[in-house]
Amino acid sequence: MVKPNLQPPKGFRDFYPEEMAIRNWLIKKMEEVSQRYGYQQYEGPSLEPLSLYAAKSGKELVEKQTFVLKDKGGKILALRPELTPTLARMVTNKSKELTFPLRWFSIGPRWRYEKPQKGRFREFLQWDIDLIGLNNLKADTEIIVIGVEFLKSVGLSSKEVVIKVNSRKFLEKQLKNLNIPVKKMNDLFKVIDKKDKMKDKDWQEYLKDIGLNSKQTKALLKILQEKDFTTSPDLKGLFADLQNYGIKDYVEFDPTIVRGLDYYTGIVFEACDRQKEFRSILGGGRYDDLLEIIGRQEELSGVGFATGDAVILELLEKLKKIPQNLANNAQVLVTLFDESLFKESLNICQRLQKAGLKTELYLQADKLDKQLKYADKKNIPLVVILGPDEIKKKEVTVKNLLTRQQKTVSLDKMEQLGNLL
Repeated sequence: MVKPNLQPPKGFRDFYPEEMAIRNWLIKKMEEVSQRYGYQQYEGPSLEPLSLYAAKSGKELVEKQTFVLKDKGGKILALRPELTPTLARMVTNKSKELTFPLRWFSIGPRWRYEKPQKGRFREFLQWDIDLIGLNNLKADTEIIVIGVEFLKSVGLSSKEVVIKVNSRKFLEKQLKNLNIPVKKMNDLFKVIDKKDKMKDKDWQEYLKDIGLNSKQTKALLKILQEKDFTTSPDLKGLFADLQNYGIKDYVEFDPTIVRGLDYYTGIVFEACDRQKEFRSILGGGRYDDLLEIIGRQEELSGVGFATGDAVILELLEKLKKIPQNLANNAQVLVTLFDESLFKESLNICQRLQKAGLKTELYLQADKLDKQLKYADKKNIPLVVILGPDEIKKKEVTVKNLLTRQQKTVSLDKMEQLGNLL
């Protein structure tokens, strides 16, 4: 018999209740800020035809990072590495029935076959939020504002995090002045996107490989150090709007931000920690040809961002921003004196549950001390003790494990037990 491997697959994670509680807290924050701005939740399948990603997701993502499988009918499928192509497909299928602009969001698993490392896993939770059908800077501004509001909601200040913004149109215009062919532009964007992830020597070699000479490389470096964006109408308008929202402290211009995916066309942005210790927290931008991603010719623009759970949770843990005691523990434990009193203990448990209190019933007639230790280890604050003496007096003893105090409560007032929490 083959001994089973007791570890999850490489790059995949187990979530025990305490960890799941933290993840659910994060999901709730994502949902709350999405819905506050009027966004509706949607979902697509975990498996899609590989061809859906081939057009615009980028060669590296499709060929190197996508989990690919063949079904029994011989169709080549992919575990979704991102959701934007699915979004484009769904919008196309019901475009005549939908009311634009769309405000949609989705929270669910994604898969990428990457080297597992700090802040990066092969299976991860991702929040996508998009505003579709409005080619207007106000839409870009709203999406960035939502990103800021999310960062605020989990306790991150503008001294701890920043959203860095650029415009692909602005950068492309500057690059054209260097006589760089249009067909090389996407390759160059990918190289710029890797700048902070590579040694300077290796990065410049990369530029040489795609055809830049030393003069062009020198000029490019100057562009990537320039902090003046006033010649870009889009960036000027965006930052003016961000000022109106009162969040400008969270946002700054950065000419090195381009995003790696091929379908971005305008404003692009990434959030990161000010200390630059972690990978980017969230990233996104404007895509003017959403339906072109799946081979359709109709014009439909959108703007959105995505964020995974790994990096943000690592940052929050380091900064001690994750609330304590998130685990969904019971509030009350009803003890069992002996088997003959099971029905009475069960009755109390059910009454408390109907009153809205999270209540566990101890299912074995162990010694009271053992039952109390169980409640203490599970951080259950109240313990209801019911024995023959309590039954005669039509009351229970309630022990508060936080204060170490106890009191008697009449059986007809059991539903008021929540006042003791």
